[in-house]
Amino acid sequence: MKFRRTSAGLGLVLSSALLLGACTSPETDDTPAPGNSPAATQSPTGGGGGEAAGPASCLQDVGITETKDGDIGYTGGPGDWNGYNSVTSKTYSTYNSGVAAHMFSSFIYFGTDGTICDNTEFGSYKVTSEDPLTVEYTISDKAVWSDGTPVTINDYLLDWAAQNPEFLAPGYANGENPDAAPVFDHVSSSFAEFVLEGPEGEVGSKTFKVVYKEKYPDFKLLIGSALPAHVAATKSGLEPDALAKAILDRDAATVKKVAEFWNTGWMFEGGQLPDASEIPSSGPYKLKEGGWQAGNSLTLEANDKFWGTPAGTKNLIFRFIEDAQMAQALQNGEVQVIGPQPTVDTLGQLQAIGDTVKVETYDTLTWEHLDFNFRPNNVFSDGEGMGGLALRQAFAYCVPRQEIVDNLIKPINENSVVMNAREVFPFQEPKYDEVVKAAYNGEYDKVDIEKSKAKIAESGVKTPIDVRIGYRAGNQRRADQVAQIAASCKDAGFNVIDSNSATFFDKEMPNGDYEVALFAWAGSGQIASGQNIYATNKAQNYGEYSNKTVDEAWGKLAATLDEKEQTEQTKIIEKELWDTLFGIPLFAHPGLSAADAKVQNIRPTSTQDQIVWNAPQWVMS
Repeated sequence: MKFRRTSAGLGLVLSSALLLGACTSPETDDTPAPGNSPAATQSPTGGGGGEAAGPASCLQDVGITETKDGDIGYTGGPGDWNGYNSVTSKTYSTYNSGVAAHMFSSFIYFGTDGTICDNTEFGSYKVTSEDPLTVEYTISDKAVWSDGTPVTINDYLLDWAAQNPEFLAPGYANGENPDAAPVFDHVSSSFAEFVLEGPEGEVGSKTFKVVYKEKYPDFKLLIGSALPAHVAATKSGLEPDALAKAILDRDAATVKKVAEFWNTGWMFEGGQLPDASEIPSSGPYKLKEGGWQAGNSLTLEANDKFWGTPAGTKNLIFRFIEDAQMAQALQNGEVQVIGPQPTVDTLGQLQAIGDTVKVETYDTLTWEHLDFNFRPNNVFSDGEGMGGLALRQAFAYCVPRQEIVDNLIKPINENSVVMNAREVFPFQEPKYDEVVKAAYNGEYDKVDIEKSKAKIAESGVKTPIDVRIGYRAGNQRRADQVAQIAASCKDAGFNVIDSNSATFFDKEMPNGDYEVALFAWAGSGQIASGQNIYATNKAQNYGEYSNKTVDEAWGKLAATLDEKEQTEQTKIIEKELWDTLFGIPLFAHPGLSAADAKVQNIRPTSTQDQIVWNAPQWVMS
């Protein structure tokens, strides 16, 4: 299955619906999703029975009317689940998002090619004015949390407040108060950034209005799913309606009381889940009591209070298995569906199993990259006495991008090429060629050790230069990439150190404990989500890059619905990121999945949601 064209650029959002995968979450377990808001908790509910939900890439009717007993096991990688709240800086990953997607319902979800699909079982929305852009949202009267509490505006008020550092920490967002710090540890600030006044409506209402600051091209994605405000309020000593009223009244002192629980109260010790009342679900699945075996598996069970199309199979088990062991686990029946890191060896192992498994390869909206650390004391930064642009150029000249693609990617997808853009993918023709032509002249297409040495000399940094490439441990393909980079760059004067770590996304990357970060961003059909990665002080700008030209271009792109203007601003952004060397794009990930041939309704997707996106439809024949 090949996706040759998509209608929108890379991005992801979730006003609670996006996520970090490559960056900090797994491509399987290590691929973050870029986004102005996290898309990790958008649940593609609906479509199990009844009418198809829109375009062919959305969920289709597969005839599910009741839940079957039984288990279906899935693995997307090693590690462990670490947060019911998957949109904090410590929990935002594609892997956590894959779990959350089936526990939190949303107004929209991503189809297989990035198409934005409406989830009419949860609710509806309609534009009531274009100037200013005003949208009215209506949550289904049937929509309830698994503890019986209705899903209402209260949940979205808290979601807005959690993304609003300026409301709770005046002077932070505009930089006027350097001592101000966000109160909520949310990975995004977009909901509040584009919706200045927050959701408007009565406390406890099923209907609310949102007035957008401007014609934001990804407005459909800003209002996604939300966490249970009634739980956060109760655990913080407040009445649920009192919290909602405090947000409407801009009572910051009261709202701040909820922050500690929101930030840490939904993180648990390995294998220990709290009472079900603290972790309710609004999706087709919920956390099963006693279902978490730390480091081994997490079991979700069908939500008996779910009002929409029921889950196809009673228990959905997420197992934490290393990529190298996935094929054997599938063959042995330990799991029925796998989403491994695509490698030549893994593909060969799966094909060798025979007709008892179904193997799929496809294009994805996930891409690999090397990002420099711009913190002042880092050797690649522009800080005083550091190597600056010249040293970043020196490193770019010695990274063997074509060799990496030829050795590690083309054997899986023969059409793979070195990626020379960040916001557009090679298979998104002709836009990709148009953007690359305007932004990049091919300077770093081939390794040039002599130019690398000359740039090192220009930088004034003495050799050998230690370069720690950080990435999440347990990823063989990334280990292979680092080995190839080390072998090539050694001749120029760089001592490349493989600094893989099991805690890279939780500790080393947020703390800036690396010279170069190696990970992937997992994208979807979003247009402006990259602003959260490249603009100054944005939540996913982990290397602390700052550039006025890039900031201005993103500001224009994120305020227009004109596709031509969006493309022109994308060209400016891409050129500036190349000229200043924010980082080095490598390749778009090939997709690979495999399943027991008895599992019905498996559908690969190019988006960051991975093969598990429609798991509520999986059933055994």
